[in-house]
Amino acid sequence: MNKIKNIFQNSPISPLFIAESITKHATKTEIGAHQIFLGQIRADETDNKKVKAIEYTAYEDVALTQMATIREEIFAKYNLTCMHIYHSLGIVNAGEICLFVFTSSKHRNEATLACNEVVKRIKKELPIWGREIFEDETHQWKINQ
Repeated sequence: MNKIKNIFQNSPISPLFIAESITKHATKTEIGAHQIFLGQIRADETDNKKVKAIEYTAYEDVALTQMATIREEIFAKYNLTCMHIYHSLGIVNAGEICLFVFTSSKHRNEATLACNEVVKRIKKELPIWGREIFEDETHQWKINQ
């Protein structure tokens, strides 16, 4: 099994970091397609209260072990060149990016299918929780859709 990669960072994911990640792949000329998913915090309204941020927590050891398994299964299923995953922990404000999934392959279809499946599995299988913080400082736990 490969070394377990840490997908977590204690901050929102910056647009500059995303751009730099894409730029690093310019030398990998066997790649013909990238698929990127960016999860952004919405200012949802519930009971006339607007979400101003989400605070993410995770059972990190379990999440990273499960992510390593998902990574292996995705690489076995799709012909990918590479896959990068970053998920925020801590407070991420409305409008900021909390999840960045980046898959690359020779052809578009493999990158697209793999990216969609990874996002679905992260939301369904990893022990990551989001506490929605409203403008009035009250909160509720987020249900993944």
